[in-house]
This record gives sequence, C-alpha cells and structure tokens, in this order.
Amino acid sequence: MGVFTIILPDVGEGIAEAELTEWHVKIGDIVKEDDILAVVMTDKAAIEVPSEKEGTVTWLAGEVGDTIAIGAALVKLDVQGKGNGGAIVQDVAHETVAEASPPTLPVIEKPQAGPSVRKRAKEAGVSLLDITGTGPAGRITHEDMDKFLTPVPSAQSQTTEVKQIKITGMRRKIAEKMALSKSRIPHITIVEEVDMTNLEDLRGKLNAKYKDSRAKLTILPFMMRAIVEAVRAQPEMNAHFDDAANVVSQHSGVHIGIATQTAAGLSVPVVKNVQSLTLWGSAQNMSQLSELARNGKATRDDLTGSTITITSLGPLGAIASTPIINHPEVAIVGINKMAIRPMWDGQQFQPRNMMNISCSFDHRVIDGYDAALFVQKLKTLLETPAMMFIEG
Repeated sequence: MGVFTIILPDVGEGIAEAELTEWHVKIGDIVKEDDILAVVMTDKAAIEVPSEKEGTVTWLAGEVGDTIAIGAALVKLDVQGKGNGGAIVQDVAHETVAEASPPTLPVIEKPQAGPSVRKRAKEAGVSLLDITGTGPAGRITHEDMDKFLTPVPSAQSQTTEVKQIKITGMRRKIAEKMALSKSRIPHITIVEEVDMTNLEDLRGKLNAKYKDSRAKLTILPFMMRAIVEAVRAQPEMNAHFDDAANVVSQHSGVHIGIATQTAAGLSVPVVKNVQSLTLWGSAQNMSQLSELARNGKATRDDLTGSTITITSLGPLGAIASTPIINHPEVAIVGINKMAIRPMWDGQQFQPRNMMNISCSFDHRVIDGYDAALFVQKLKTLLETPAMMFIEG
C-alpha cells in the first residue's frame, strides 16, 4: 500500500487560491479514478476536482468555506502500490506548512454514573455523553437526569434564537466583488424615463412573424443592440479601468455581461462580440449562456471578458434602481419595470408603455456630461428602434 496525494490543480489566469465549496467524499470512502472529490470556487467559476487514482480516502484538506492554495494537498488516498509519497500541506490560513499526517480520533472518556442512572438513561433512549454531571468528579446523578429529561422552558430563549449561516461559495465571491466595487469605484447613477411603446410594438410583430423559426425576442436583445450603437460614439463606455496602473483599456469588441440570478447567487455570463450578432443571435446566445449559468455548467470563458454589463430584475423590478458596476468595467445599464402610464402628448393624455433605465458610471473616468449623453443616446434608440439598424 502507498499514499497518493491529490493537489489542488492550477486553474489558470494567475489564480493563487480557491475556496472549498463542496466535499463529495469523506474519510474512509473508496473512490475510483475520475470520481469527483470536491468542488472549489475561484473568482469566476466553480471547478470540480476529480480523483487521479483508485483508493481509500484517509485525509481531507479542510472544511467547506476554507481557502486552499493552488498546488496544496487536497486529498490523500491509500492506494495499491507505491503511491506518490507524502506531500507538504499548506494550511487553509496560509500561515504554516506541515507534513500531512493520518487523522486521529479524539479519546472519549466514559461518563461516570451509577447502575440505576445508566439503566434509566438506556430506557429513556438518551446518551450519557449528552448529560453534564454535577456529582463528585463529574458523576451523573438522578437530578442531572431529571434536568436533562425535563428542561425548564425559557420564554426568552424562544425569542432570542440566532441562526448563523456561513457565507461560502458563489455568495462569498459576490460579497467580495460588491465590496470591491463599492469601496474603489465612485459611482454616479442617472435614471431616465423611456417610452417603450414603439419598441414593444415592433417586438410583438417580430415574435409573431418568426415564432416558429427563431428565438423569442425579449427587451434585452434590443438593449444589447442599443448599447452597441451607443458605444460607437462613446467608446470610453466599453472599457476597463486599471486603477492600480491608472490605465483605461477601451475595447473594440462589445462583450456584454448579462446579470443572471441562479440558485447559488448572481452570475454574469458574457455574450461576446455583440456588434457582430443579429437580434436573434444575441437572444440565442444569451438564452444558452443563462441556462448554463443557472445549471452551474458555465465555464470560466462563459463568465469572463465582459466590457459592459446589463442588469434587470424583469417583472420584479422597481421604478428605479442604482446598479453596482461590475469591476473593472466603467459602466452598467439597469433595466427597470415596464408599466402603462398616461403621458401628455400636447393635447391629451395617452396610455404609453413606460420604463426607466438606471445607468451607473465610474466617475473617476466618466464625467457626468458624457454619462448623460450616453443615457440620452440609449433613450433615443429605444424610443425609435428603427435607428438601431440604420447604417451611419
């Protein structure tokens, strides 16, 4: 028999560590080659770690929520043959390095109690290990049994119970990302009212005409097209800001992140090169990527590379919102709830489909005037959708 150590593999892009979010095995389990041992979360995606050998699990690197360094030991197996020798294991706090050793079980002392107390506990179906003895040398008495079996109810305990939930996995990454964005980016948010009546009329006609042959169009593909047109005039909106190097990188390709709610939290799959896609191409790409994200099957490539982001709560959206920028981008477009409202046309009130858009900008590199121009361009394009498709 030998010991085979499986390390946390290098997942690329300069990642130095990953958070342990799931164990698929426990000590004593027999695993086969390619069985999934654990799932770890990087800044961008969840990654499954398979077993490289068949063997018995004898050691695990930590608990769910711990951070493991790339290249550190993750799992140890007893295997047939020589194995690959011992491995140096870096602890989850990255403070000390020690040789991995087999797990040791704590020594549990036998509770002290008389025969009659033991018999009573057995008949009641309780373990003496759960009872605190108050007799000499911690001996469990009948009074201790009485207190354990008939605890005094506390009215206060019914109103002061606190449930603690450890933040792990994607929720932890979201928290870190939001804290980074809000702490480092001075946001400016502009809210504008948009008359969506003409666009909704066009969208309804296109969906009716192509319902049997093309993907259904929501508002989002039109917003994606409007963003493509708006950044032609203002390429500084389609950019990343490296505040450490004080460098703004403007991108020629428009890669739009679509904020998507999943069971694990908010994910942002990226539709690449939207400037080259039709409305239906954008709709199909967005639908496929969102489905992968919801099922936890989106790859790192699916979730990276966005240059500007759209966020929408759909029918649950409010009148207005203040979107948080997806760092290191410099702009984000928020879609709010649409509603029919009476609007004055100069002679009378008319029912119109109205929707507010909320756009946030990095005020370090985007001035308020330029932000307002961008929002007005989006408004114009959405209110007169034919302009999205006119060359020049």
